Amino acid sequence: MDGLRRMSARPIGDHALLSDCRSAALVTSDGSVDWLCVPRFDSPAIFARLLDEDAGHWSIRPVTGPVDISRRYVEDTLVLETLFRTTGGTAVLRDALALGRHERGHALGTASPGMLLRQITCTEGRVDIEISYAPRPEFGLVHPLLSPVPGGLAAYGGAHVLLLSSPVDLRVNGSTAHGRIPLTAGHHLGFALHVGTAWEKESAAWRTGRIRRRMSDTVEGWRSWSKLHRGYVGPWQDEVSHSGRVLRALTFAPTGAIVAAATTSLPEKTGGRRNWDYRYTWVRDASFTIQALATAACEKEKNRFFGFLTRAAATQLDRGADLQIMYGIGGERDLSERPLPHLAGWRNSSPVRIGNDAWRQRQLDVYGELLDAAAQTLPPDEPLDPATRTFLLQAAETAAQRWTQPDQGIWEGRGPSRHFLHSKLMCWVALDRAISMAPALQADERLPHWQHERDQIRQAIEQRGWNPHLGAFTQAFDTDDLDPSALMLPIVGFLPPHDPRIQSTVLAIATQLTDHNGLVRRYLTDELQEEEGTFLLCTFWLAQALALTGHTTRARHAFQTALAHANDLGLLAEETDSTTAEALGNFPQAFSHIGLINAARAIRNAERQDIHT
Repeated sequence: MDGLRRMSARPIGDHALLSDCRSAALVTSDGSVDWLCVPRFDSPAIFARLLDEDAGHWSIRPVTGPVDISRRYVEDTLVLETLFRTTGGTAVLRDALALGRHERGHALGTASPGMLLRQITCTEGRVDIEISYAPRPEFGLVHPLLSPVPGGLAAYGGAHVLLLSSPVDLRVNGSTAHGRIPLTAGHHLGFALHVGTAWEKESAAWRTGRIRRRMSDTVEGWRSWSKLHRGYVGPWQDEVSHSGRVLRALTFAPTGAIVAAATTSLPEKTGGRRNWDYRYTWVRDASFTIQALATAACEKEKNRFFGFLTRAAATQLDRGADLQIMYGIGGERDLSERPLPHLAGWRNSSPVRIGNDAWRQRQLDVYGELLDAAAQTLPPDEPLDPATRTFLLQAAETAAQRWTQPDQGIWEGRGPSRHFLHSKLMCWVALDRAISMAPALQADERLPHWQHERDQIRQAIEQRGWNPHLGAFTQAFDTDDLDPSALMLPIVGFLPPHDPRIQSTVLAIATQLTDHNGLVRRYLTDELQEEEGTFLLCTFWLAQALALTGHTTRARHAFQTALAHANDLGLLAEETDSTTAEALGNFPQAFSHIGLINAARAIRNAERQDIHT
């Protein structure tokens, strides 16, 4: 244990995402798997060097150090290729989390075998390859027993037995194995890490050809899915398609849940305390996610995601409780948080946490996001099944009853409850969408009450949320603080984009909450009294709101500013450091890719309207 607590300092944006639509791995640019959680996104990590140098990794790289590195995803896939150019030759490393053998199209991830595939091929000259394999289950707590078996190594210790298929003999030193081998042009090696409770059912001696076939199946699986999801045509078409793949990669195929990010405890400020576990599903993200999935032609994914939310939350409102703001990817409700003090954290950002106590918070905005998602997903005039109808009725009634109460707000502050404007706005959305869905909800008798409460919310927002001295709608009632969540006012249809108050609010946020790099902050300080990085989602929101309000040139500029902070593989973090421009927060962030898709659609639609007016 004393060997732990050596911080990881590698830039967050240096990592690539691998996914089998059940779990995720992150790979560095020089060929090290520094994060792997299996068999689920929220499982304990087998490799966690992302959070502590001694918490596990698996690297394959040239011995002498590459002269030059470049990488890409194989076209229309999330299969990673890293090109190493050394003074003696060139090698290509291909990495993937394996999909099932016959998975195609919408079935992606339904039969994933829980297997990490790695192939290294020398394409020119000679390259000496070094392999370092250091599994550390349970976030580095377990140093397993490595035992040679025919064709590889077995690792015993922790909840799962790990089987590494290796075509070369690796030297075992404690819980780490090493190997070196020269490769010449045309030669290749294939490795596979199998995860399971009974590895004996598998053969360790996988031949390279079998691994190559598995890799080919995975490429074809992703390409088949991508071919079915080309619905968006317009500016940034490739980026929208790629973001759709990222959202699919963050989807837990057995349930349809989408995790907010693949990681835990990557900080919102280097060395700070805002280090949360994002490997869960937020109701807050629902309506934005549904819009993005529809734009990216992910209709089945959209329906499955909404179905997951209604199943996970079923019966929660029966006893008068608040709707939970987040759920585990299997529908779990108790997500209790605990620290992992044996981990140093990324750049000494501690504590490292698993679980997320935000699940206990009251956030009244969730009713609006849920009902807005329902209005976008369900047929407007067809009767609903009794369980869904009852649940949505309860959500609308709860919004009508509780909108006057304070809560923690969209940003999940851990200070006192307040009357956040965004929370009131989304309660207005809940009732507005419920009114539009009244035939399907069979709720005509509730219309007068819902309409009355909707009008009361409007009046409260316009009287107490508008600050004439700032010329903007504010973060909370009767305050002077700006908040980019006010950009939702035109986006959800509360006020028309040409309303002078909306125009003024959008421009105030663009000037007062935007840093010198052109990126938008959520706030300047919060109850922790820590500054944080700029928030990429909020910058995409600004681009979307600028497009809606007729400022299409500025919208394009804001969009490009946010997009410029994607890494070399087009992956977006949660935030960006205002000083260094480095990625911050959990990675990759679904919300950022959702914001990209929705902003691209808004700009496209605004520019088309400009052409026809």
